[in-house]
Amino acid sequence: MKKRWVINTPPEWEKIDKLSKELNCSHVIANLLLQRGVDTAEEAHAFFNPTLNMLHDPFLMKDMDKAVLRLEKAISTEEKVMIYGDYDVDGTTAVALLYKYLKNKCENPEYYIPDRYTEGYGVSILAIDYAARNGISLMIVTDCGVKAVEKVRYAKSKGVDVIICDHHTPGDELPDAVAVLDPQRKDCHYPYRWLSGCGVSFKLAQAYSMKHNLPMADLYKLLDLVCVSIASDIVPITGENRILAHFGLLQLNRKPSLGLKTILSFSGIGKDLTINDIVFRIGPKINAAGRVESGNKSVELLIADDETRATEVAASINNFNDQRKKLDHDITEEALEYINQSHYDQSQKATVLYNPNWHKGVIGIVASRLTEYYYRPTVILTESNGLATGSARSVEGFDLYYAISQCSEFLENYGGHKYAAGLTLRLENIEPFKAKFQKIVSETITEEMLTPQINIDAQIKLNDITPDLYAMIQKFAPFGPNNTIPVFMTENVTNFIGSKQVGRNNEHLKLVVVDDTRVCNDRSGIAFGMGEAFSRISKGEYFDICYTLQENEFMGKSDIQMMIRDLKFKEE
Repeated sequence: MKKRWVINTPPEWEKIDKLSKELNCSHVIANLLLQRGVDTAEEAHAFFNPTLNMLHDPFLMKDMDKAVLRLEKAISTEEKVMIYGDYDVDGTTAVALLYKYLKNKCENPEYYIPDRYTEGYGVSILAIDYAARNGISLMIVTDCGVKAVEKVRYAKSKGVDVIICDHHTPGDELPDAVAVLDPQRKDCHYPYRWLSGCGVSFKLAQAYSMKHNLPMADLYKLLDLVCVSIASDIVPITGENRILAHFGLLQLNRKPSLGLKTILSFSGIGKDLTINDIVFRIGPKINAAGRVESGNKSVELLIADDETRATEVAASINNFNDQRKKLDHDITEEALEYINQSHYDQSQKATVLYNPNWHKGVIGIVASRLTEYYYRPTVILTESNGLATGSARSVEGFDLYYAISQCSEFLENYGGHKYAAGLTLRLENIEPFKAKFQKIVSETITEEMLTPQINIDAQIKLNDITPDLYAMIQKFAPFGPNNTIPVFMTENVTNFIGSKQVGRNNEHLKLVVVDDTRVCNDRSGIAFGMGEAFSRISKGEYFDICYTLQENEFMGKSDIQMMIRDLKFKEE
């Protein structure tokens, strides 16, 4: 698929040169820092050397004082407390964090993860009824709840108070809870808006510890959970999230909790765990329990303190993940086959598919895969409890949440953000919803948005690639949304000696190229899935490349290798 290259507008040269001299670093590094909002040497020092003292005061969050007061009351009077959370990674890590934090402070705290199939997303009536029946007077709701106006009202009528720790966009009306902790509230002036649900729960625990002068070291042992939530929920890794992720990764690599250590062992990850490892190898396993059976299994693993039991639960979760992979593969293939049938209108700028037999637990993954394949906003629907329930995914730059909100007359409920959302509707409203959603997308999406985009941080020459540059780039980690690994572009490269096709079917390229400076600057790279370009490259044609940098170790030697993201011949 053809890709659109977008080169970030560089800062003013005077600013780049000034910061480069202040830091005694290359202009390339100064450019990257300025693009990330790091404008001075002092800010650069803080960026490269984060400390936990840089975390914001949790009491700057709206309602935090109310939440802490209510939690104090529950603890001092030995009330029964229940921690409630969504069944995904962010929800289960948030529940696990608060459970581990409170288990030695509260009188036998409980946790509750709703069933994806019988209770659905958000605050569950069944959970409130369970709390009321069992004398639970305080529910701490994590990673959901900010739109649960009626559910919170119902809980109050049952004598159950609610504290909400959410990070999703609120509706027009906030629930009448004891406290609504959500940095996305319009009236909340907390300095950082993009915390995960587990991150908001961490701030509640931080506030309680600060007020009671409890050792922060005990709280910081839970940062591995926060890091897993940040990575898996794809929130920006900037500001406070970057600090939390940095120290959470240190915890994961040095002394993870028993549950995470056990799931790591099932994932075959060695040293130097990265955010990418969490996103693609750890998060999906934790998620699989809620997709295939119950998110309670994930919490049980994350709070485990018995090695034998942790191994048993991790093994079952690993098995759930294998089942999830098969379901994901089979449904994706079925969806692709349906789209490729002659009667399907592929001219539409959005995809909406419904099949009552598709597994509810994987439709979000299928929506993501179809979005990547066809590169257009996608909604995948199935049937659950007599209603159509679905997951939606977007493309770069398109506000999916807005498009869905414009179809609200056909929806029972919906929630999410710009790039991902969930929705529920009556079966008879599927076709009207589909028609209006496709109309809204067609009217608001641009042709540029329908072409995959590669954002390029800087244009450089091959002789700019040095061990010092690579070492400095590693200090920008942890990488993730809004702090992605730098992507570079080099123009007018051509084959040197050693370029060849590789792979079982010659589908990949091993490149050795020089650019137009030709000053002993040949560089090697790997280009997956671009083997067909070799016939032109081998003839000496000039082309442009965009790439990231990676250290390649082979037979005891290490070299800096270009990981080619895309290449374009000059007429393209």
